[in-house]
Amino acid sequence: MAIKHFLGKRQRELWYQMGWDKMMSTKTNLRIAVLADIHANSIALGAVLNDIQEQGGVDETWLLGDYVALGPDPARVLEQLSSLKNTRFVRGNSDRYITDTQIYSPSAEELKDLTPTELARHIRMASSFAWTSGALAVAGWLPWLMVLALEERMELPDGTRVLAVHAAPGTDDGDGINPTTNKECLRLLLANAQADLVLVGHTHAPFDRIIDGIRVINPGSVSNPLAPDLRASYALLYAEQDGYRVTFRNVDYDHQAVIDAMHQRLHPSKEYVTRLMSGQIRPGWEK
Repeated sequence: MAIKHFLGKRQRELWYQMGWDKMMSTKTNLRIAVLADIHANSIALGAVLNDIQEQGGVDETWLLGDYVALGPDPARVLEQLSSLKNTRFVRGNSDRYITDTQIYSPSAEELKDLTPTELARHIRMASSFAWTSGALAVAGWLPWLMVLALEERMELPDGTRVLAVHAAPGTDDGDGINPTTNKECLRLLLANAQADLVLVGHTHAPFDRIIDGIRVINPGSVSNPLAPDLRASYALLYAEQDGYRVTFRNVDYDHQAVIDAMHQRLHPSKEYVTRLMSGQIRPGWEK
């Protein structure tokens, strides 16, 4: 598969204009940054982008979804990402929620079945998504979110078939894949992947697993890695003609600045993000 298919739609439109087709068709060594779950945290994203440059930069950036919900800077995050060259995006579940108002608009009948705790949680989530949707509508980013792809497929220089998704092959939602997903469940999730390497996000936990010859990598979360390690997490993929390798990176950033921004902007999720940034939220699979 031609390397030009690694690029996002907006970059592909400039492909022939800028001569990238000829320039990159002979490129057999690629350095690729893999980022997931940025969640409107421009401070964490800035720290990661700075770290990428300190590591020597990359040829491509692949992004695995959940860009704008929850944090204080949804528009700024998309501005940062749009400034990158040679990007490829897939849709996260929260990206879809931002543009689909029906998801968090249950009927009166459905609301009757919710417990008070569930109802309070639903109201908080709906308010948070509405806040983000409004911010992005004003900034003009909603149409961009609406056309994000569920998945992207590409081929590395050594012939490795790559599938990039948010949660699992065929879906941007659900339980996803985490470090403790049992082998049988993992085998079922990957049954129709038709790939040698599957890149996922969603669970905010970095891992590297292999089953039935399929390698599954989660780079972790840029914004919201779960306790005990609260540093931003991402991965670097080094692809060559004779193979590829992956390294994980962790980057410190100013969590208090994120908390302050949430409160200054009266964000509906400020209490939740404060707990997240202070390490009070543990992975669900540890319960």
